[in-house]
Amino acid sequence: MGQELASGMTTSREVRLAAVPEGLPTPEHLSVVEGPLPVPGPGEVLVRNRFFQVFPALRTLFGGGVEGTPFPPLHPGDTLFGGAIGEVVEGPLPRGALISHWLGWREFAVVPVEQCVVLDDTLPDPVAHLSQGLTAFAALTRAVEIKPGDTVFVSGGAGAVGSLAAQYAKRLGAGRVIGSTGSAWKADRMRSEFGYDAVVLRGDMQLDEGIDVFVDNVGGDQLTAAITAANDGARFVLVGALSSQLSPDHPGTTAFTEVDLLQLIAKRITMRGLSPLDYAGAQGEWAERFGAWLRSGEVTFPHTRIAGIENAPRALHELLSGQHVGAVIVEF
Repeated sequence: MGQELASGMTTSREVRLAAVPEGLPTPEHLSVVEGPLPVPGPGEVLVRNRFFQVFPALRTLFGGGVEGTPFPPLHPGDTLFGGAIGEVVEGPLPRGALISHWLGWREFAVVPVEQCVVLDDTLPDPVAHLSQGLTAFAALTRAVEIKPGDTVFVSGGAGAVGSLAAQYAKRLGAGRVIGSTGSAWKADRMRSEFGYDAVVLRGDMQLDEGIDVFVDNVGGDQLTAAITAANDGARFVLVGALSSQLSPDHPGTTAFTEVDLLQLIAKRITMRGLSPLDYAGAQGEWAERFGAWLRSGEVTFPHTRIAGIENAPRALHELLSGQHVGAVIVEF
C-alpha cells in the first residue's frame, strides 16, 4: 500500500447519504463520492479498509437516530459508518497491521489510535470480527443465561444475529432452538446449516410449544407470539426492532408493540433490552470461544461478501429487502 501511495494515489472513495428516504432506502439515496486522501494527525493512523459491515440499523440513523443509543444520526452529505477491517498505512501502529474500527464505508480512513483494535489470530478469518457474534453471545450469556435443556426462540433467525444465536444456543446447552423468518428458502438453510430444530414463517406466528428464552431481533407480532407461548419464568432479551426498521411505512426510529401485561405478570416473564454498552467484558471470552468453535467446525459464520465499494449502496438495499442470509460484508 505504501507503494501505491508513493506512486501517486491521492484520492479515496466513500459512500455518503445523498437524500433521506421517505420509505426504505434504495441505491439512489446513497452516493459514492471521490475526495482527497485523508491525512492523519498526531495520535491517528491512516487505514486502508479491506472490509466493512452493512447493517440494518442504518435505516434508523437515516431517520434521525434514537436518543440514548451510541450511534449518531446521519444527514444528507454525511459519510456512512460501521464496523470495518483495514490495514495500517501510516501512523503510530505497525504498518500493515490489521485493525478493526468503526469508520467503514470508505476506502481510506483516519482513525484515532485509541479507537483501533489490532487483530490477532484468535479468529481464523479476520472477517469474522465483523460478524454480529458478539451481540448474539452477549444476549445469551449476559442478558439471559441458557439453562440445560432450554427451548430458545430466535426471531429474525436467518439474519446476522439470529444465524449465530441458534448455533451458540446449542453450544451453551439449549435443548431445542426455534427460529422465525420470512421465506421458505431461508427456513431450509436455517434447519440444514444453523442448527434450528423448527422454523416458523412470518405471517403465521403460531408457536406450538412453550419457550424458555426469547432472543428478539424483530419485535411486533413476533414478540406478541413469544409472550403467548412463554413458559413460566421465561427470559426475554430484546436485541433489535426489524419490524420497524424494515417497514416502508415507519421511519425506523420507533417500534411500538402491543403486549398483554397480564400474561407478563402471570407467567413471571422477565424482559431486558440489550445495548452495545452491555458488551463490556464479553469481547475476550466471545472471541476465544467463537474462534475455537469455528476451527472445530461446530459453528459457521454465515455471511455474504459483495465486491467493490461501488456496490455498497446495492448491498444495503438487498439487505433491507431480505435478499441475504447472515451478515453482509463489502470487500475491496
